[in-house]
Amino acid sequence: MAATKKYTGRIVLSFILFFCGAVNVYARTETEAVTQVSTIDALLSGIYDGETTIAQLKKYGNFGIGTFNALDGEMVAVNGEFYQVKPNGLVEKAKHSMKTPFAAVTFFDMDEALELQPGVNFTTFERVMDTAAPTKNIFYAIQITGLFRDIKLRSVPKQQRPYAPLSVILKKQPLFYSKNIRGSIVGFRCPQFIKGLNVPGYHFHFISENAKMGGHVLEFTVEEAMLQIDYTPKFFMLLPGDDEFYKADLTINREEELKKVEK
Repeated sequence: MAATKKYTGRIVLSFILFFCGAVNVYARTETEAVTQVSTIDALLSGIYDGETTIAQLKKYGNFGIGTFNALDGEMVAVNGEFYQVKPNGLVEKAKHSMKTPFAAVTFFDMDEALELQPGVNFTTFERVMDTAAPTKNIFYAIQITGLFRDIKLRSVPKQQRPYAPLSVILKKQPLFYSKNIRGSIVGFRCPQFIKGLNVPGYHFHFISENAKMGGHVLEFTVEEAMLQIDYTPKFFMLLPGDDEFYKADLTINREEELKKVEK
């Protein structure tokens, strides 16, 4: 185990309202912040179109996850490259002009590295993280790179208006599986108090080493892999400024919907 720096022990929450997509008024290059576009509850309620482009999103991070307008696939960002995972699990590089209704990114800066033992799966990985993480009350950017014995993934097909709720769409989610595949699992562990804004706990996407296959991670088993953790105590939000977001009822408790969506 190696740690390269200490976490600050505090969380900074900042909310930025953007009008007409004026995302250029705010940009961060520090490595200690998660920057998020919109909220998970807005996505769950069917707000699938945003104004933030991939080119703009890159100003806030080189690592992260999300989706694209009209739910057109899963987003994976690693090492500065942004990818779109299509409904069949195949991957394309995301165009700079593409837009996102929901994403979370950071400039990945490893604080700790651990070698994962063969056979570690999603459940046992959570126990590893519980031991490694100094607190449950900050964000962690997480990258697991290596050989995976097996992995279960999904993506989402592009939707047409009028949009159905995400929990309805994912009842017919395309699932795909792979064995003995090299690649990286990327994503975040968010604190429990973030419910309604992001996914409390773990949210992971996958990209294969050759950038040909990916998706939202449902299950995995490690053969040999390295876990890299970035302690991230700051959190910034880029909230939409359009009528759809302004008029949305975001007071509804969508905790049960989120559980169905993430599993």
